[in-house]
Amino acid sequence: DKYDTDNGHAQIQAAHVKECDYVGLASANDTPDKLAKAGFTVSKAEFVDAPVINELAVCVECKLVSYDEKSGHMVGEIVNVSVDESALTPDGEVDVAKVEPISFDPFNNKYVKVTEIVGNAFSDGKELM
Repeated sequence: DKYDTDNGHAQIQAAHVKECDYVGLASANDTPDKLAKAGFTVSKAEFVDAPVINELAVCVECKLVSYDEKSGHMVGEIVNVSVDESALTPDGEVDVAKVEPISFDPFNNKYVKVTEIVGNAFSDGKELM
């Protein structure tokens, strides 16, 4: 239920760990009000047929390209990214510290905060060219 594969769209959002983990664990078939139970309110996404969780600072709207039920491998196409103004710098750039993105650590079944800069994308490797 993390991804709505029935209508060909998927939406991934980062943020409130406990609430987002619950939404991923609970089946909408068994708990149709799971978003409300998690304390979330929703609005309609602009580009896909999926809800936007209003309490989360970042929303990535994706169209589902393919899904392999056997492996669980999913491929999506990002069609829109929206960021709440509260997560922006005064210059209008995304402030990663305000967003507090998380990543799943599959080795330890943990969520980890992604905030430390370890390099410059599309730049650091140029010295090897």
